[in-house]
Amino acid sequence: MSARELPGPGRGERVADFFDGRLGIHSLGRKYLRKVFPDHWSFLLGEICLYSFVVLILTGVYLTFFFHPSMNEVTYHGSYLPLNGVRMSEAYASTLDISFDVRGGLLMRQLHHWAALVFVAGMLTHMMRHFFTGSFRKPREINWLFGWSLLFLGLFEGLFGYSLPDDLLSGTGLRFVNGALLSVPIVGTYLSMFLFGGEFPGHDIVARFYSLHILVIPGIMAALVVAHVLLVVYHKHTQFAGPGRTERNVVGAPFMPVYLAKAGGFFFLVFGALTLMAAVASINPVWSYGPYRADQVSTGAQPDWYLGFAEGLVRVMPGWEITLWGHTLVLGVLIPVVIFPLLLVFIGVYPFLEARVTGDKSEHHLLDRPRNRPVRTGIGAAWISLYLILLAGGGNDIVATRLHLSINTVTWAIRVAALVVPLIVFDVTRRVCLGLQLQDRERVLHGRETGLIKRLPHGEYVEVHQPLDQAALHTLTAHERPGRLVEHEPRSDQ
Repeated sequence: MSARELPGPGRGERVADFFDGRLGIHSLGRKYLRKVFPDHWSFLLGEICLYSFVVLILTGVYLTFFFHPSMNEVTYHGSYLPLNGVRMSEAYASTLDISFDVRGGLLMRQLHHWAALVFVAGMLTHMMRHFFTGSFRKPREINWLFGWSLLFLGLFEGLFGYSLPDDLLSGTGLRFVNGALLSVPIVGTYLSMFLFGGEFPGHDIVARFYSLHILVIPGIMAALVVAHVLLVVYHKHTQFAGPGRTERNVVGAPFMPVYLAKAGGFFFLVFGALTLMAAVASINPVWSYGPYRADQVSTGAQPDWYLGFAEGLVRVMPGWEITLWGHTLVLGVLIPVVIFPLLLVFIGVYPFLEARVTGDKSEHHLLDRPRNRPVRTGIGAAWISLYLILLAGGGNDIVATRLHLSINTVTWAIRVAALVVPLIVFDVTRRVCLGLQLQDRERVLHGRETGLIKRLPHGEYVEVHQPLDQAALHTLTAHERPGRLVEHEPRSDQ
């Protein structure tokens, strides 16, 4: 066939050439579609966060078609007969309509709520994985702050969404928020009046939270997610030490087609698991609480788990008050309001604190084994223990009821535990890490125990050790040991 008879480019090829000449799509695709991703189960934690966020967006868009963010009072006449004839806000009435009259509405409500819980749990677990392995070190400090900001915003996004139905349980939570605002010296009253549009509960809070919940905070979080992913691509993935893995390369599977296929399948697994949870496990049944009334408080009121530690701070704090210059400071609420963000800020700024203490200014792309950083691991374990103790404090009445104890006994136990247990957990965790380091050293020097006993010619019995292969030796020895992070080096003769 002569050159004159050759067919010209097809329409699709011409369109591709048009955009490639103006956007450089082909060059970008050739560079990034073959990007290598390490293959380790812990990286799925970040994907759970991302996919849960996608589910939240999809279900949230669906719910906005039927929810009325108004506190105007109406008389309910709907499918839920026990509340027929009861006066309530339009927000609560529309929530009942979504639950009982909109096709698939209850499934979407529960899917949205379960996805929110999994999203926050995934972010916390994902950040702890990064914390214990040290992936937040240079050059990823900014990306750590992006992830921390997502977690921080996720807490308040959950609070705002939880408060939208205007039921008795969420209204009790808003009363807690109002009390926290009022405890702020000098400006507390103004903050409360500004947020609620007048005296609590006001008439504007649902509409204001609705705007924040569906527009402002999701927009900021979406931007942070994009920036977070872009920085992951730019800095390349971290990986655990192993044969062939260095600070200058990444060992794994390419994004296209291997990782893309795995990610797509995992997305549907997460979506399916969340849908199954929403279908079989009831959550936030607002119809059983009734509409919010300022003169009532629901019994056994509990916030979602991610804010339980904040309520625990208030519940276990003594009711201290002091008067200064004619102003009363409610320390029983003010101190928890200050401690709550400080606990989160400490995690956010920790990368910078560790770099300053250790003087470590080099780049790191290989992850640490938690046992090789005993102080950092101890700090993380102590923080988690404090979080869990305060979470139990947020349900001290439920704990007392279930265990048939006095609520004062439970409260005092949590007060003492909040001061003592984190210190104990830190010391025990650090010592366990040092012991595991000693165990690793013994394995490197003498090999793996086989359980076989051999008798030597002169009558002595010894256990046979099998030497480790080169891959295992590399994994156990490929780490640095900054002196300032460890109080003493474990010795093989100890």
